[in-house]
Amino acid sequence: MTAFLLRRMLQMFITLIGISILSWVIITTAPGGPISLTMDPKVSPKIIEQMMKNYDLDKPIYQQYFLWIKKLFTGKLYSFKDGRPVLEKIWERIGNTLLLNVVAMVIIFSLAIPLGVFSARRQYSLMDRLTTFGVFLGLSIPGFWLAYLIILGTVHLFGYPVLGMRSFVTEGFNPAEIVLDRIWHLLLPALIMAIHGLAGLSRYTRSSMLEVIRQDYIRTAKAKGVPEETVYYKHGLRNALLPIVTLFGFLIPGLIGGSIIMESVFAWPGIGRLAYQAVLARDYPVVMTINTITAVLVLLGNFIADLLYGVADPRIRYQ
Repeated sequence: MTAFLLRRMLQMFITLIGISILSWVIITTAPGGPISLTMDPKVSPKIIEQMMKNYDLDKPIYQQYFLWIKKLFTGKLYSFKDGRPVLEKIWERIGNTLLLNVVAMVIIFSLAIPLGVFSARRQYSLMDRLTTFGVFLGLSIPGFWLAYLIILGTVHLFGYPVLGMRSFVTEGFNPAEIVLDRIWHLLLPALIMAIHGLAGLSRYTRSSMLEVIRQDYIRTAKAKGVPEETVYYKHGLRNALLPIVTLFGFLIPGLIGGSIIMESVFAWPGIGRLAYQAVLARDYPVVMTINTITAVLVLLGNFIADLLYGVADPRIRYQ
């Protein structure tokens, strides 16, 4: 087990370095730059040259990359856009993003697994067909389009759009109304973020359960009079968890990536919206730092999934 952990950590480190190098090359060689996007075209070339030196943009790409790593680990990495420390900007928003993504994850796993098991138990029934139709509909609808529809619907219903973390005017609200207002603003983007994950995970659960419930030990348990709930949820579901665990490793980074769109559409003050604004401004330090955080989440998600294999199936051993 120790050798497995050390080997995986080394692989994760090498992969993270490769991702950061590739991301840096793509970002810095993209058309436009922080100076050309923020400075007036009539500004003196000397001022532009001085700004390039201040941002280290006059140096070769590989030197800029190593300077970024040095500043990141020494806490001296500053945003090109406003001069604020990058880690401070991310820290003040990461809690909002985590809240949004945790709620979306709870929605996905609390609904998708029971829905998949129910569909497998009632295969080809009316409810199974309706569930299948709803799942494919959820996978087909673009999230940003549905988000705009919901925002327009809230305008027609309430006279104002549901944007941000709270309503524009809350002065007359009592404490209970303030809490309900925050929950309302949280649930709408979280539900839309959860739709694709919910649809995909429920289909994986259904397919895996259909394979498991045809096994001999399931038929034997039923013949012995074991309660149906115990057969499906205790004996069947545990053996159907391996494909679900695999999908879990991709859901965490997928939600972070999806939050960039939802946070931008709903004006949610999280790191997803910060990343979108940083890309438009070519704010390399902010973009690279958020990309690195996302890459770490991808690697950690896969690592956790590998560990959960052993929990779901004791026959799996790590060497």
